[in-house]
Amino acid sequence: MNLLVLKAGKCCSVFHMLHVSRHRVGGRHFSVSCCLHLKAPPRNNRKATVDIPGLERVTYAERLHFVPGLAKATFPQWSRGWRDPHRYSGPEYEGLPPRAEKPCFVFNQRTSALEGTRQAAWLTKSIVRQGLPPQVLALAEDAANQIEDQDERVQHAIQHARFWDSTERKPPRERFCPVLLRNLLHLCGTLQVRLPTLGRRMLAEKYSLAACWTRGGDLFQVRGQNGLLLNSMSAVPVVAGKEELLSTEGEELETFYPIAPTIDLQVTHAYKQKNDTGFQDGYPYPHAHTLYILECGEGPKLKEEQVHAKMIMFAFGNALAHAHALYGTQPQVLEWPVMVQSVATNGRTFSFVMFQLNTTDLDSDTGVKNLVWMDADQPLYEYAKIRPVVKKKVIQVGIANRRLMLTDLYLHSWVRGPAVPVWYWAGGPYL
Repeated sequence: MNLLVLKAGKCCSVFHMLHVSRHRVGGRHFSVSCCLHLKAPPRNNRKATVDIPGLERVTYAERLHFVPGLAKATFPQWSRGWRDPHRYSGPEYEGLPPRAEKPCFVFNQRTSALEGTRQAAWLTKSIVRQGLPPQVLALAEDAANQIEDQDERVQHAIQHARFWDSTERKPPRERFCPVLLRNLLHLCGTLQVRLPTLGRRMLAEKYSLAACWTRGGDLFQVRGQNGLLLNSMSAVPVVAGKEELLSTEGEELETFYPIAPTIDLQVTHAYKQKNDTGFQDGYPYPHAHTLYILECGEGPKLKEEQVHAKMIMFAFGNALAHAHALYGTQPQVLEWPVMVQSVATNGRTFSFVMFQLNTTDLDSDTGVKNLVWMDADQPLYEYAKIRPVVKKKVIQVGIANRRLMLTDLYLHSWVRGPAVPVWYWAGGPYL
């Protein structure tokens, strides 16, 4: 490599040195790629093995070592007897399941829906209503459902996740987001002393969901791992009464023409029409209560609308799989609706979704529709600074503008249980 020689009062220009190097043998051209000046390695073209009928190939298999002049031995593939993920080879093309003519559109945890909430509402045949129902907000404001010294304990939970759990100056979102969720779930678990029915629940992680349905003549599936699921021994009480349920027949679904509702969904022709809650038969906690979704950068980064669509789709998938296990796969209006809640967080903001599955007849746009209540992108705090930062002549340090009402909503999603179902107030089931 050419070196610049510094002399008294003189310095050779770098561009001049590069210009001179062009005329030298073996000079380096920085303006082009090195692949144009280096010789490519020779290709290793293996000769195809020729098998002559009636002749046996003489190999060095019996010698157990290489012998010049003898052919290379070919051994059968050794099976370990268990699946090794590091040495796994896919099945042969002949052993694959038959290719279906009708495609299936799959929604998984990596799906980034273009139209967000509107697309999820159309796929699930749902009416989206902003804000949570009044009876749910009343439950969250009830002092009996709050923790002793709730303000201070929630602040300690945030400080532990943002400041005390890591020695880094600015811990990444992948670090503090799961810690904050676990801390808040731990605080919710302390209510079990006053509400013993909260002990009839169990958290499940890394379970696999599969739900299949037909919409507009196309086949759809929701499947895969999707978060932390809180299961319960009893079903979650529904929110909408009989009159509100029947009023959905006259409401129209929001469309986003000319964009196709199947945009950004995975298309496959090799699939099985499977409906599975992810748990074996006889599991003591069969009812899905609340789904907790973390958006902390482990997967593809999603926008807010896409996160809302993910919440609706997986809450719908859990409800649909449970409805198929109870009532079968035939399209029908459910006698007892299925209710599933969903909470998503990125470590600072929280979104709440309540999904009520009223019908499994999802092919057409007419008839009874499902209901979704959403309270999205509510910040738990404005910022958390471990070191002072001056911004707009204001010193920012610590945790600022923490919202107490959001903590009450988070507790309501845990406390809400099968105490008095709404349909009992009407004197019987819906239909």
